[in-house]
Amino acid sequence: MENAVIFEVRNSIAFITLNRPERRNSINQALLAGLYDAIDEVTKREDVKVAVLTGNGKSFCSGIDLSVVGKENIFDPRGDGVDFTEVRGRCNKPIIGAVNGHAITGGFEFALNCDFLIASENAKFADTHAKVGIHPGWGMTQLLQQAVGERMAKQLSLTCQLIDAQEALRIRLVNEVVPHEKLMERAEEIAQQILSNQYQMVMTVKDLIEARRERTLKEALDYEKVNFMEFVKKMQAQLG
Repeated sequence: MENAVIFEVRNSIAFITLNRPERRNSINQALLAGLYDAIDEVTKREDVKVAVLTGNGKSFCSGIDLSVVGKENIFDPRGDGVDFTEVRGRCNKPIIGAVNGHAITGGFEFALNCDFLIASENAKFADTHAKVGIHPGWGMTQLLQQAVGERMAKQLSLTCQLIDAQEALRIRLVNEVVPHEKLMERAEEIAQQILSNQYQMVMTVKDLIEARRERTLKEALDYEKVNFMEFVKKMQAQLG
């Protein structure tokens, strides 16, 4: 049996590929466990600085495989009580989503948990939690509105309508739309651009940007200022 998730590392970039193309990369226990393990590898490996998440075949991830509901443990796939948001929350390294096709419901949540998204012209997105009667649990209600605003998030999640890559670009869900055959090339190019910079400062800037999520603007500005003053002190000490 092929691995439900393929994990490869090249030039400090981890490539995580959801690999159930015959089932449109739908979510079963093996895929979830493999994804959790892959993200944990990114977290702990010093030789990995950036990750790219994508899907094999025509879909990124089509959501939960309804044929395994009640048969497989998709709520605790590794038996360790850790879920997707916890695994992702432990990984502070940049993860680029390379959305190659359909990203539906749980698959859409996987995409939203990436730091930003590059989409193939074939990409499509839909939140169908309300259509199939499954409660969101991996960040949909918060991360979607963070990406596109509350009003647009309500429209997408309450209507359950599918949007294409160009509409996703228009509402700023994705950063770029590229020809399908150029998707992984572009994702790797962006990863290399990140790696070309001073990595510790890349991680610092990422942390400062994300600080705004849990702080007011003033608090986030103060957080940046405090960290800047610490940086200045260190520089002065190094210069003697």
